[in-house]
Amino acid sequence: MSDRVEISGLSVDRGLYDLIDEITPGSGVESAAFWQSLADIVTELGPQNREFLQQRDQLQTDIDTWHKNNPAPFQFEQYKDYLQEIGYLVPESEPFQVTTENVDDEIALIAGPQLVVPVDNARYALNAANARWYSLYDALYGTDIILEVEGCKKTARYNPVRGQQVIRYARDFLDQAVPLATGSHAYAVRYKVVSGKLIVVMGDGSTTELGWRECFVGYRGDPEQPSAVLLRNNNLHIELLIGEGYFIGQGDLANIYDINIESAITTIMDCEDSVSAVDAEDKIRVYRNWFGLMKGHLTAQVARGKETIERSLNPDPEFIAPDGSALKLPGRSLMLVRNVGTHMYTDAVTCNGEEIPETFLDAMVTALAARHDLLGNGPFRNSRTGSVYIVKPKIHGPAEVEAAIKLFGMVEAALGMEPLTLKIGIMDEERRTTVNLKECIRAASDRVIFINTGFLDRTGDEIHTSMEAGAMIPKNEIKTSTWLLAYEDWNVDVGLGAGLPGHAQIGKGMWAAPDNMAAMVEQKIAHPRAGANTAWVPSAVAASLHAMHYHHVNVALRQRQLAQCVRASIDDILTIPLLGQRNIKQSELIMELENNAQGILGYVVRWIDQGVGCSKVPYIDDTDLMEDRATLRISSQHIANWLHHGITDAEQVRGVFEKMAGVVDRQNEGDPLYRNMAPNFDQSIAFQAALDLVFKGREVANGYTEPVLHARRREAKAARED
Repeated sequence: MSDRVEISGLSVDRGLYDLIDEITPGSGVESAAFWQSLADIVTELGPQNREFLQQRDQLQTDIDTWHKNNPAPFQFEQYKDYLQEIGYLVPESEPFQVTTENVDDEIALIAGPQLVVPVDNARYALNAANARWYSLYDALYGTDIILEVEGCKKTARYNPVRGQQVIRYARDFLDQAVPLATGSHAYAVRYKVVSGKLIVVMGDGSTTELGWRECFVGYRGDPEQPSAVLLRNNNLHIELLIGEGYFIGQGDLANIYDINIESAITTIMDCEDSVSAVDAEDKIRVYRNWFGLMKGHLTAQVARGKETIERSLNPDPEFIAPDGSALKLPGRSLMLVRNVGTHMYTDAVTCNGEEIPETFLDAMVTALAARHDLLGNGPFRNSRTGSVYIVKPKIHGPAEVEAAIKLFGMVEAALGMEPLTLKIGIMDEERRTTVNLKECIRAASDRVIFINTGFLDRTGDEIHTSMEAGAMIPKNEIKTSTWLLAYEDWNVDVGLGAGLPGHAQIGKGMWAAPDNMAAMVEQKIAHPRAGANTAWVPSAVAASLHAMHYHHVNVALRQRQLAQCVRASIDDILTIPLLGQRNIKQSELIMELENNAQGILGYVVRWIDQGVGCSKVPYIDDTDLMEDRATLRISSQHIANWLHHGITDAEQVRGVFEKMAGVVDRQNEGDPLYRNMAPNFDQSIAFQAALDLVFKGREVANGYTEPVLHARRREAKAARED
């Protein structure tokens, strides 16, 4: 064990202790007081945390036993009654409305894309924070939105034919988002400001204005020849950059050389599923980067060809408002931070020789770092309303939400924060939270700022919870199953019923294919149409393209429409996606196993060997998918379920994993840090970790992947040090 500091009954890793000494100056909190407060929290809340985990295990045992005694097809009403009897399904109380106050507009009023990024990677974190504004021209030119037909391909040098297609696409977007009173932006040759109005000169010499004058909100430079024009639609901004100096816009009729579109409105800086943080060394990197973001001093060195540039947080862009006053807009995405779940424990701090709940440490350190933002100790402000936004994952039901709220209250008192400073984002990714979502929101009614859905984790828990009910349908079919469609609607319906609009985000899950933007633009408009005012995207490019959807759909209006609809059915949500009497053909079985095994191996090998918690993983067909631990949970649980019910056997599964290890090795042959798994499978810690996830999938609580991953990653780190 590393060098330790003994303080307030705690044993603290020396590096972590020193980091707190770095963070506390200027925060109004003394280091000794910090550790005493953490000790008090561990003493008061630690026993309850273990009780929650024991309750989870007991409920799972009860449900397993019921299914064994009531094999499918079982009586649904009896099943539902049993869930109520054991306290899994709690009674719904009277209607209510949330009262969360001091919420930034990016959460309360602005609908737009959300990034989730591993905060342990400074470059990724800075890229995400700076993705508030992004070049629409770059996003269009560099992706498959513009087809690579003959003459329009991406080439080593700028292709002006492709550039013209970018301009045409962007002008069509402007016509939809901020249309002119007459004519099209495609025929505009000049934009100017006259008496506070935007005047557009057309190619025939005529002039027009915007269809809605209020869409013009600012400019830069000479009003007769502005260097930038700022437009707004549905609370989102579009900046037209005018002049010379950018090759895509060369030859443009109106001399627009780029269009900056307000893109990633919010970003979740992640301490959880997208990071590989298994010990104090890793947690220090996580916390130090979050501190740097909150203090505004985080930088990263980025190689650009033969040069190295330093990346830092973007400043706020400034404009002149139509009335001549100064206008400043946020230059960075509003940052939330996702702490780890209740089930995680850490030896970075121990108490009486036992690891403490990692979520306690996360709450204290991330809130301490955010004190600097609240006090204005850096050059930038994250929250302009004095709030800190903490996303809580892997919550099981309203009692655990209540415990998180109690933890937040103790952290606020310990750090000298005003009550209700710490706001909570509730991840709706566990079955017991879904079916009790209304009561979960009620438990946090004066702090809640976020609920969301997520297919991968939620399905992983669905499979694990119902493991004894029977074999599940193939994974891809689950996406259109009764329970999942109802779950997606239910999350929005319950959120609207609880009055979240104006107080909190209702979010949807990730688009996982970062290189398939044409399909994303076609399909992901379904999220704002479903009433979600945010949805996850994998990159700044994707955020800029997804932002167009929020110009096409007025989410606030859509939410008002949906609020009048009948709520989704809890009975549908409780409908287990069982295979029933259907037989799985051998070809179908092999395809399912290979897809799952390849995805598991492709992600695990980087997690274990390189400590990469989120990355583009080549799929079985060599297309890249953005994956984190949720991918492992669903895939490993699905194979474990089919193993348990005799759809496959251990020998076949092992054989498939060995075959797919060779595929993954080939896909990574260009990575100098990569270590092959084949043919020495028994010597590959990563390969053994992948097998553990499947063969131990039934016995690990809730099907979580962290116990296996953390143990194997530590083993790999120790082997590297030896």
